[in-house]
Amino acid sequence: MTERKRVKSVVVDLNAQYCQFIHRLFPNVEPVIDRFHTIQLVGRALDAKRLRVLHTFEDHKSRLYKVLKSQWKLLHKDQNDLNTSQPVFLRGINEYMTQQNAVGLALSADPRLASAYQSYQDLLADIRDHRVQDLGTLLNNYQPKHSAMDTAMTSLKKNYQAVINSCRFSYSNGPIEGINRKIKTLKRNGYGSGI
Repeated sequence: MTERKRVKSVVVDLNAQYCQFIHRLFPNVEPVIDRFHTIQLVGRALDAKRLRVLHTFEDHKSRLYKVLKSQWKLLHKDQNDLNTSQPVFLRGINEYMTQQNAVGLALSADPRLASAYQSYQDLLADIRDHRVQDLGTLLNNYQPKHSAMDTAMTSLKKNYQAVINSCRFSYSNGPIEGINRKIKTLKRNGYGSGI
């Protein structure tokens, strides 16, 4: 028990069960939600909203439909890394335009999608730059928009301190996640090859 009392931090994902029993095992611990899982949760909420908007289009040949369907990865890219000056040929939409223009076009499809995108980008920036106070403000001031982003933000608020700790500390369970993924890939490949 003395060893467990000395544990200061534990990095977990957003599984609600983990956060419930961590304090029973480690009474002095500061739980830390892994940043990857936080961003993944909000990214999935953004995708869910994009797909909802996409399914409202009857004309599958419209520019908006094409950009929402084919350029979805640009919505997940850090807005500071978007190409703003050099037009490139974008497959799917089959036009030359900057990445920033493609994102702008996609967001013009629905104001709630634009709002979900901004929440995602704000959270991404706060976590990347370790802006603890800004992240707290974002979570506390989030206004529900009747989308999947509401559920994601509610989950983050429920684990408020652990999410804030992800900005305060540089801990990550990324290396363990990477090893687990390699093991699963090896098992899958081994099963498929008849070994």
